[in-house]
Amino acid sequence: MILAPKRIAFQGELSAFSHQAANAVFPQAEVLPCPSFEDAFAAIQNGDADLGMIPIENSIAGRVGDVHHLLPTAGLHIIGEFFLPIRFQLMGVKGSSLATVKTARSHIMGLGQCRQIIRKLGLKPIVAADTAGSAREVAEMNDPSQAAIAPRLAAEVYGLDILAEDIEDAANNTTRFVILSRQKIWAAPGRDCLTSFVFQVRNVPAALYKAMGGFATNGVNMTKLESHMIGGRFVATRFYAEIEGHPDDRPLKLALEELAFFAKELTILGVYSQHPWRAEVEKQVAE
Repeated sequence: MILAPKRIAFQGELSAFSHQAANAVFPQAEVLPCPSFEDAFAAIQNGDADLGMIPIENSIAGRVGDVHHLLPTAGLHIIGEFFLPIRFQLMGVKGSSLATVKTARSHIMGLGQCRQIIRKLGLKPIVAADTAGSAREVAEMNDPSQAAIAPRLAAEVYGLDILAEDIEDAANNTTRFVILSRQKIWAAPGRDCLTSFVFQVRNVPAALYKAMGGFATNGVNMTKLESHMIGGRFVATRFYAEIEGHPDDRPLKLALEELAFFAKELTILGVYSQHPWRAEVEKQVAE
């Protein structure tokens, strides 16, 4: 991994969760807020940023669909991962209260992670471009009927009052980020490696079943397998997968060779070390 990047791109505005994640991993780096995921990817591709801090999935709301569609063709490499506990606050302008607010705006993932309080308070959810941007919009409207669901830092940045604290539906709400780079930087072989890749199977009977068989017979643990439609066609599917191990490890090497026999596309997106959060969760489950 690049140890001292000068600039980190992320989707959203200052004080967004992606901003917090970038600061946590690279506290000395400058950040580059981008309006969309496409803009964040482009900033990495054209050299405006050295790396990108991109959310890929949330423990409550699931995968970030836009990112999964961009990753296979972006030409970027996953060089690390980071897990950030998510704490949402309901915030409004000075003088507003739970009695005055009628709407709650946030990124669609934020709304999805705070369904219970939205329903409890009878608020109308409004989808915004991102969580921090929703706080800015509420501040600009200066309307006590408008509220935002955003990180605590956003209330400080935009001068809003926090009306309800830690409103996420689950205490274990966590977002997983991947760190993207133009450079192909693989972690050294080791037991804590993850390998991410995308593939398409050939159009033959039981192709997926046969393609996956090599991982089972070689004792390789697959931690994720997701399908994505290609080009709006129901007959064309790309799969995103994550497995434990390094491509140079013999079991994984054999499994990938078997997969390649049944696949018409196989692209390794990254080989990187697992974040310590995974081990902590496994420890908690064991206890």
